[in-house]
This record gives sequence, C-alpha cells and structure tokens, in this order.
Amino acid sequence: MKRRIIHVDMDAFFAAVEEKRNPRLAGKPVVIGGRGDPSKRGVVSTANYEARKYGIHSAMPMRTAFKLCPKAIFLPVDYEVYSAVSREFKSVLLAVTPLMENAGIDEAFLDISEVKQTSASIAAKIKEGIKEKIGLTCSIGIAPNKLLAKIASDMQKPDGLTIFSENDIETKLWPLPIRKLYGIGPKTEEHLKKIGIKIIGHLAALPLDILVEHFGNSYGQYLYDASRGIDNSPVITHWEPKSISRETTFQEDVENWQSIARTLAKLIKEVVKDMKDEGYKAKTVSIKIRFSDFQTLTRAKTIDMHTDSEEEIRKTAFSCLKRVELKKRVRLIGVRAANLEKTVQ
Repeated sequence: MKRRIIHVDMDAFFAAVEEKRNPRLAGKPVVIGGRGDPSKRGVVSTANYEARKYGIHSAMPMRTAFKLCPKAIFLPVDYEVYSAVSREFKSVLLAVTPLMENAGIDEAFLDISEVKQTSASIAAKIKEGIKEKIGLTCSIGIAPNKLLAKIASDMQKPDGLTIFSENDIETKLWPLPIRKLYGIGPKTEEHLKKIGIKIIGHLAALPLDILVEHFGNSYGQYLYDASRGIDNSPVITHWEPKSISRETTFQEDVENWQSIARTLAKLIKEVVKDMKDEGYKAKTVSIKIRFSDFQTLTRAKTIDMHTDSEEEIRKTAFSCLKRVELKKRVRLIGVRAANLEKTVQ
C-alpha cells in the first residue's frame, strides 16, 4: 500500500485569528508579536500577507518590522485564544483519521494511506470543515511522505492545495531553492552556495561521499535522501516532551538581583503549572542567563527524586542561579524542567 501523507498548514494563523475577531483589520498590514509594542523588545510571531509585502517575516525583531512598515497594525500574542482555535481546527482533522501528528499550533500531519476517498476529496473535506468550524483557510500538501507533504503545503499559499507524487520529484522538487528543503538553515545554505549548489536539483546531483565529506555522515546522508524526496519518518500520534521550559527577554537589560529573582520565580511557577497540567514530574532543573553582550550561560542540577513541587523546583533553580556571576546586565532568563517522568493517573 502506498503511503499518503497530508500536511495541513493554517494561513498566517495568528493574524488570521485576529482578523476574524476584528474584521476591520482585513486588508491592512497586521503584525503579531511580543506585547504588540514595536518600540519594545520582541520578535514577530507572524504577519499577514499584506504585511509580508513589505518584507516582514516571522522571527524578525519588532523594531525592524516597524521600520519596514510604520503603518502596520501591531498586536500582542494572545496564545490562549490561538490555542483554543487550534484545538477546534484539529478536531476537524481527527474526524478524517485518528492518525494525526500535532506538528505545532498551526500545523499537523495526517496519514491517510488507509482512507478510501481520493486525496483531492479528502483535502476538500478538510478545507470545508475548517472554514465552517472556525472561518479560516489553510494550505494543504499531499505526498508519499512527510518531507514532501510539508514542502507541498507551502507551494500555493494561501488557501492552496498541492498534490505531490513520486513522479513530480524532477519537475516540482528539484527546481526549488535549496532553502525550501526542510532542515537547511542560513549557514548550510551559505555553504552550499559557495560550492555552487543553489537549487535542490543541484544538491540531488551530488554523490553521497561529497555530501558526507562536507557535512558528516548523518547530515550528509539526510541531504542526499531529502534532495531525492526520500523520507521514511512515521506520523507520530503520541509524543512525550523531553523538557518543559519558559523564558523571557527583559524589555530593558537589568542588573537588579531582585528583579532577576522575581522574574525567575514567576517562570518557575509557570513551568510547574505546565508540568502538572500535562502530568509530569522532573528530576533535572536548569536555568539560562543571557547577558547584554549576548553571552549565554546555563546551569543545571539533578535532584534525587522526580518532583512537581514548586518549592523543590524553585530551590533547585535558585541554587543554579547562585552559580552564575551576575557582573553584567541581564537580557534574558529562562528555566527548564527535564528528565521527565509521567505521573501515575
């Protein structure tokens, strides 16, 4: 039986939710990020398609986005609302098949290999269901594996549908820029371009030994397979987190120990709540400190027994904090609970 994998990607999800809440935003450039204040620190979480015309994209500093488009409407991230809408659209997907991998707040993979309907009819059903349920659009990619499905879903945005077969590798995959291949970041892109590799087809033409020579055994093998559209990774319907963490960037660099400690205590409280909500206890606690010069330090401590006690985790985190010399102003602080164990229900 041939595999059929769907990747569903909501279109400019955060911005689309905000436009649904406030129809007056439609047709205007909208940027979602941080606290919604472009004069403060923060990064863009998403921008609608009107804002993207100005070169604004996710992970861009809010201040940069403002310089590119001062007339844009900047809004804070409302994660609770977006999460609620996410659960609604994923309920539509689960009605198609229980074989769903939750790939993020605005995306998911489905394995429809055993669903009897045609790929096009399943896609139409998903689009109609999401539109009816939450009034938003999505883009869908359908392919023999997750790698190609994810690439396909990005090919005709917004509200697109791309069905990718093994016969389309040469005509649809190979002409794409190498950055479109999942797992290739800016540094790898730069390195590949230096050796004359600009599109995925150029990468696919390289022998395995050359890729291993440049990138090592594991990553070299991945690039060799991925550029040929090969991906055997399964749709994972159940995923256990390796850690639970929270961090925050201060609006202004701080050197006051009380401010740092107060923020750390707040983050610990949030992490413990997340752990209890998800049913986990932790044995290892770590903190992260980033200074104003971007030097980043981590300190960790493993305790004797798994716990979800806020007092115990706070005591452990603050013992880690004592091992950091706070001689410079602090830009960011974070806390992570790891070495997790599922609590008995």
